[in-house]
Amino acid sequence: MQQFDYTVIGGGPGGYVSAIRAAQLGFKVAVIEKRPTLGGTCVNVGCIPSKALLDSSEKFHAASHEFADHGINVGSVKIDVKKMMERKVKVVKELTDGLDFLMKKNKITVIRGTGQMQKASQDKVEIKVSGETEDTIETKYCIIATGSVPIAIPGMEIDEKQIITSDTAIALEKVPESMTIIGGGVIGLEMGSVWNRLGTKVTIVEMLPDILMGLDGQMRQMARRTLQKQGLDFLFEHKVTEAKAGKKGVDIKVQDKNGEEKSLNSEILLVSVGRKPFTEGLGAENVGVKINDRGRVEVDPHTLQTSVPNIYAIGDVIEGPMLAHKAEEDGVMVAENLAGKSGHVNYNTVPWIVYTWPEIAWVGKSEEELKKEGVEYRTGKYMFRPNGRAKAMGQIDGQVKIIADKRTDTILGVAIVGPNGSELLAEAVVAMEFGGSAEDIARSFHAHPTLSEVMKEAAMDVDKRSIHS
Repeated sequence: MQQFDYTVIGGGPGGYVSAIRAAQLGFKVAVIEKRPTLGGTCVNVGCIPSKALLDSSEKFHAASHEFADHGINVGSVKIDVKKMMERKVKVVKELTDGLDFLMKKNKITVIRGTGQMQKASQDKVEIKVSGETEDTIETKYCIIATGSVPIAIPGMEIDEKQIITSDTAIALEKVPESMTIIGGGVIGLEMGSVWNRLGTKVTIVEMLPDILMGLDGQMRQMARRTLQKQGLDFLFEHKVTEAKAGKKGVDIKVQDKNGEEKSLNSEILLVSVGRKPFTEGLGAENVGVKINDRGRVEVDPHTLQTSVPNIYAIGDVIEGPMLAHKAEEDGVMVAENLAGKSGHVNYNTVPWIVYTWPEIAWVGKSEEELKKEGVEYRTGKYMFRPNGRAKAMGQIDGQVKIIADKRTDTILGVAIVGPNGSELLAEAVVAMEFGGSAEDIARSFHAHPTLSEVMKEAAMDVDKRSIHS
């Protein structure tokens, strides 16, 4: 029987990062992963392939609609979907190969199969691994990092041909004429953007009154208007009650909040209503690991220790945002704490990104949240339109908004709708991590001409002293 110090069940971003950090700290480490490649949903069928397609579709859109403004005439532009998908596969393979290299470099044992906890004592956990062959290993610490899976809609049959999940949406062989998407969250908006740019008529059906309800309300409206201008249609406060695939596409019935029904027809129906923790077959019941009524593993919020002392859980299976970078930080914290160091995660500074174009990014609190909490604040805003770099790029849509405590000027939240918003947000995250103020950003150098000057101007506007407004 193989024995390890630190065994991670699940090789996604949280799992493999936790394994690497544990190996760096001197643990004998194993990762149990059921996929043939590491990286989990994110690298294999989520974050990475979707970003590759977003990048390709952005370039197609630019060649079709923007190049002429730069004096570049390319004639009729065509999309080779097969070639686009081949590039996506290549990007994914390069990353999964890189992860294999990192496992070898850090002397981490990768065991292919599913891991089921069998029994646990004070100093070890026994895990049964089922794959091509069955085996049982022992480990001092077990880290649950099994991630999440798409939520299914009861009564709706997913055939992955006409009624599909995001796994198929990133692998379509041709551009569909029309696509209806159930869910106006991150996946729905990103996949909708990809296919909309390539010529698909996209309709997004959302039960809530708007997209991205965690985003500041004013910035949310700006983001929605921008997406609508690009051609995305939205049906808010509607739910899909029926979907039937046939020879002439998918017949879809939707119902508004008043119970009134209407019919839609679409070549493709993408179901993207969110994700749920994946704990099936984990053996939590065998060892006494508690799972709450939302299907999430219960942990101590400061240590991520489960109800069993030497079993921990990270990432999508516990409470909190289902984001790859959050899972990574969880994994590092657990490894460092078990090595006697001071691991810590500040969940107040988790960044959120939607990779539409312009990008949508935010961190911290919205105005709505602060009003509900009774916190007094000031805001500063600045548009991309006057910015020299944005004008040179031809990317002038959007705004940066900073919310700061009225008394202390501490930054409480930042939201960006604009070009490269995902990268610009990092400055705000670092500032908030160090308890920074709007004045700290306002008085720091921001090179000219750069998009980052929009952040500086928004920070100055908190004190109503923006220069270029």
